[in-house]
Amino acid sequence: MVHPSATANLSLASASPTAPVLVLDRVDKGFVVEKKRIAALNEVSCAIRPGRVTGLIGPDGAGKTTLMRLCAGLLLPDRGTVRVLGVDVVLEPLAVQAQIGYMPQRFGLYEDLSVRENLDLYADLQGVPAKERSGRYQQLLAMAGLEEFQGRLAGRLSGGMKQKLGLVCTLVRPPRLLLLDEPTVGVDPVSRRELWQIVYHLVESESMSVLLSTAYLDEAERCAEVALIHCGRILGHDKPTNFSQQVAGRTWLIRAPALAKRTLQRQLSRNPAVLDALVLGASVRAVSRDCTPPTLADLSNPSGAEVILAPPRFEDFFVATLKDEAADRKNNRIALAVPGSRRGGDEVIIADNLVRRFGSFYAVDRVSFRVRPGEIFGLLGANGAGKTTTFRMLCGLLPITSGACTVAGLNLRTAAAAARARIGYMAQKFSLYGNLTVQQNLRFFSSAYGLHGGRRRRQIDWALATFDLAPYAATESQNLPLGFKQRLALAVALMHGPEVLFLDEPTSGVDPLARRDFWAQINSLADQGVTVLVTTHFMEEAEYCDRLVIMADGRVLAEGTPEEMKERHGGDLDREATMEDAFIGLLRHHQPMGT
Repeated sequence: MVHPSATANLSLASASPTAPVLVLDRVDKGFVVEKKRIAALNEVSCAIRPGRVTGLIGPDGAGKTTLMRLCAGLLLPDRGTVRVLGVDVVLEPLAVQAQIGYMPQRFGLYEDLSVRENLDLYADLQGVPAKERSGRYQQLLAMAGLEEFQGRLAGRLSGGMKQKLGLVCTLVRPPRLLLLDEPTVGVDPVSRRELWQIVYHLVESESMSVLLSTAYLDEAERCAEVALIHCGRILGHDKPTNFSQQVAGRTWLIRAPALAKRTLQRQLSRNPAVLDALVLGASVRAVSRDCTPPTLADLSNPSGAEVILAPPRFEDFFVATLKDEAADRKNNRIALAVPGSRRGGDEVIIADNLVRRFGSFYAVDRVSFRVRPGEIFGLLGANGAGKTTTFRMLCGLLPITSGACTVAGLNLRTAAAAARARIGYMAQKFSLYGNLTVQQNLRFFSSAYGLHGGRRRRQIDWALATFDLAPYAATESQNLPLGFKQRLALAVALMHGPEVLFLDEPTSGVDPLARRDFWAQINSLADQGVTVLVTTHFMEEAEYCDRLVIMADGRVLAEGTPEEMKERHGGDLDREATMEDAFIGLLRHHQPMGT
């Protein structure tokens, strides 16, 4: 670890194998947004050591992307010094860019070009000699598992394959320092593991240095070191295990067989001695304020409950450190302003042999399942498994090739418009109007849902208050922090009090604190009888589902509760299986239909 206060005295000779590859010394950077100055980075000092993976970890708006862009020479600091590989970025940005690789959050693949054509284009841009390309391509494509797809259009690759191709294009000229800004957002667990294997192979075989930001805190534990950033300041820089040990003796697994897991989690969250409570399998994982175990006396039904001390994780430290600073987070239980009609014992969603064909390609192939009232039901699968296509058919946004589907008692093949009036939909990507303010978006979509007059005003007031959007009412939605974009999208989906809520990867790229707030809201809706269908690549979120299906190649491979999935497909491990173990175990035994 290099302490930030020592950075001014570091030797910056790039020839030294032990010299830091990246040094920031008292760096400030601010932006003016809607006539307000926002400090993105404030007195940031840190040094990144060579030949390892360093994680840049922090909540939404912490300054991660700004720091990455400064290091890549794409932004200039307002004050302070940024040196990369011994070169001052302000004085010689092109010299820096010639030695680094930078993969931003939205890497610019050309979707109408093939995999090979994208490689050629980036090799041209990076000045890679023609005689060196073939061997480099072969090495990188083999590493990414893309050898058989060189002729496929980039736009026809799955999300995970696009991310791997983006990384390969970044590496056509071997960089000394690789900057990766949230490379695994929206990527399934299998592809995430493959991306990490590529990164570590590069570190070991090419002595590459990597600075990587991520919203997934389990990935922080894969880094050699972690720099924790919050509100534009570096809070610490150390090994992940050293952060975790700071909350040792404060992390617990709590089981209460007489209570539903969401009920247990909600009751523990109300305990002032508990900082964090997270559903994890049949248990709830809790972080307490001190080393005193949470009391179970306040549970509504503590029969058979037990508290077990658990090993600390980096995520425990992250939440314990930042949640206290989160300005009196309120109870995020939503009271719907216009409760939709709640059905009784009948299934709310019935999918019966659903098929969606594009030409000769079957994106969804005879998919069947049923969802009960007030249930949180998960659709899981690797990128390209058919989840989003299934989702869009269930929402009435995509015609069904064959099969039958009813939502809220209405047949989607004959009454899709009527069914949509009972549905709330939150898309995978932010799909509201970016150039409209928060208030204008709420007005527009409330009118689209048929709300007028006093009812419309009440619903807008409800949305602004419930989702803490009032301070941003006059802000263009494209300028909102990611977590508040998510709040606005959920508010819009609930304006008309829907009976069914569809959530397509709603927390992709969102930090753990915002993710917890979001799921507190979703659990509240389910308690009120709203039926929720959700897709996610974040396996710990699957633990919140009452039941789920796992898809591959457009078909359902397995269906059951999270506990059943882990028991059947988690494998023989010397620890309790996770949903990620079950997911990967199931897909490994699946024989693909072909590509």
